[in-house]
Amino acid sequence: MIQGCTSDAGKSTVVAALCRLYARAGIPVVPFKPQNMALNSAVTVDGGEIGRAQALQAIAAGIPAHTDMNPVLLKPSSDTGAQVIIHGKVRADMNARDYHRYKTEAMGAVLASYARLRSQYQMVLVEGAGSPAEINLRARDIANMGFAEAVDCPVVLVADIDRGGVFAHLSGTLDCLSESERARIVGFVINRFRGDISLLEPGLDWLEARTGKPVLAVLPYLHGLHLDAEDAIQSSQSGGAFRIIVPAVPRISNHTDFDALRAHPDVTLEFIGPGRPIPPADLVILPGSKNTRADLAWLRAQGWEPALQKHLRYGGKLIGICGGFQMLGSVVHDPDGSEGPAGSTQGLGLLALETVMQADKRLAQVSGRCVFPGAPESAAVQGYEIHLGDSTGAALKRPVFTIEGRPEGAVSEDDAVLGTYLHGAFDHPDACQALLAWAGLRSNRSVDLSALREQSLDRVADAAQGLYDALQALQVGRSTSE
Repeated sequence: MIQGCTSDAGKSTVVAALCRLYARAGIPVVPFKPQNMALNSAVTVDGGEIGRAQALQAIAAGIPAHTDMNPVLLKPSSDTGAQVIIHGKVRADMNARDYHRYKTEAMGAVLASYARLRSQYQMVLVEGAGSPAEINLRARDIANMGFAEAVDCPVVLVADIDRGGVFAHLSGTLDCLSESERARIVGFVINRFRGDISLLEPGLDWLEARTGKPVLAVLPYLHGLHLDAEDAIQSSQSGGAFRIIVPAVPRISNHTDFDALRAHPDVTLEFIGPGRPIPPADLVILPGSKNTRADLAWLRAQGWEPALQKHLRYGGKLIGICGGFQMLGSVVHDPDGSEGPAGSTQGLGLLALETVMQADKRLAQVSGRCVFPGAPESAAVQGYEIHLGDSTGAALKRPVFTIEGRPEGAVSEDDAVLGTYLHGAFDHPDACQALLAWAGLRSNRSVDLSALREQSLDRVADAAQGLYDALQALQVGRSTSE
């Protein structure tokens, strides 16, 4: 099990790297995260949803993503509440206290998934969540040491040296653990190091002498990786003349939709957070949202509605994805309070459609063709749908795609506004090039995000070879049959 001193210490990337290395060695390997809290999710082959990081790790392992890889997924809908997803399906909306009580039942789902994976794979690489040193979360823990103790799993502890204080993070985390938990840790990984390793060695010697545990690896800071983020919004990329801006709404979901655009050499993509002036752009994209009505209210409070109207008057283009698509219509109804308080909210009125939130979530991996104005007849698209709402209206008569024979999405009569429920559309080179051409980019260059992802997985795996070798030398996780 890979645990971290902090969130974003690099646990997900370390697990992905090890998945690729075990797969290279011909060892059947599977990633597993007992509990994940993230708004970036992926649709699995068995028709559920899991955290995006586990889907990336599955790619590294060379296997299809399955709901057993992340049996408990929490998707925050407010500062105190979240949608609880068990084995890929929505179980309930809970506040923090209710979920804390529910953890005992959730642990049953975790152990059931783990048992199935252990019966199918020789190696299970487990990712922790946050930090095992969160004292207030120790009771009924299913995400870190609570799980490791339950299944008798050895633990590697990762710390991010780029944040500073790496030795305090590692030694302090140990001090917060019980004796049995400390004994479970087989060694440390120091992540994101840049500089002269000889200058770090006195600290490594001190840490090993103080704790009695080895530093298994010092992993380098790797620039230019193209790997799906678990949750944190990736920093903006600059360089191209074509400017795209995305409002960073409070409950933004699946912002991995924009990874291909961030990598495009002719594009500058920027997320605009609260309180910032809204700059001019060629294209504005309204992202997915876990709480469409609340994020629409946020947009209005930040001044986006008049800014979008001005943007369109001056010839700019506008795309809405999933929740952003719903915002473009005339009204969003949530009669049962699926995402928040029950009620209706007036939309931006830029597409002739309205949306009704429903209890059942649509989850599907899909493929089809681009049919929006100007799209080449041969332009293909692939992606996934993951949404609650159902949209109806005249705008749907001018679809964006045909998905498995059915029309999907909508384009406005003046060809300035486009909306779709399809996540991941920009990941496909054909669709990405066609959508950017529709928005006004004149370029023959395209981005193959899948190829960039594979190259990045190989890079992190190569960098982690020393860690893999150290684990093999310790015989961590090795069965007697090997």
